[in-house]
This record gives sequence, structure tokens and C-alpha cells, in this order.
Amino acid sequence: MMMHQGIGLERFNALPRSRAVHALYECCCCVTWAERIADHRPYADTEALLAAADAELRALSGRDLDRVFDSLAHESVSERSAPELARVTHRRIDRMLGPAEGYPEY
Repeated sequence: MMMHQGIGLERFNALPRSRAVHALYECCCCVTWAERIADHRPYADTEALLAAADAELRALSGRDLDRVFDSLAHESVSERSAPELARVTHRRIDRMLGPAEGYPEY
């Protein structure tokens, strides 16, 4: 289960770097990737965030990709490829962001 669910893009952009890295790590399980994505904030829209996520996934080494796939034991993956990882990561980012405005904070 993800700790950061439904936070919305605006709140994600405003998170302190360490919390943004943690939220992104839940989406991909790669600290290097999470740091790179967090460091490019703010994102204008979800599409920009997903495009950055894809670009950084393509930049991962084969060893990093293997580590990420090894951490996806509870995910249904059809193959160990960057496009498949992008599919899983997009789904997790969508869950992290939730609706455009995010869920209300309590």
C-alpha cells in the first residue's frame, strides 16, 4: 500500500524534496529515478510529470531496471522491459496523485 495517495499535483509539487522523493520511490522503487523526478519540480501538469518519468526510466541502467523489477513482486508484469515498467509506474503515479485537485487533507 502506498503512503502517498491522492495528494494531487499541486501538493506534490509543494512537498519538501525528501517527501517528494519518498512519494516517487513508492511509484518506482528506484532512489536515483525518484531524486531526478523530484528535482525537476514543479510540473505544469500530469502529462509533464509522466513524460519526465518516462525519460528517466529510459535513462536507468540495466542493473537499476533489474532491481526495480525485483521489487515488483506483487505487481503483474508481462515482461522485464522499460515500456512495461513505464506502464506500472504510470499507474502508481496516477494513484499517488489521485484526482486533479487531490483528496482533501484531514
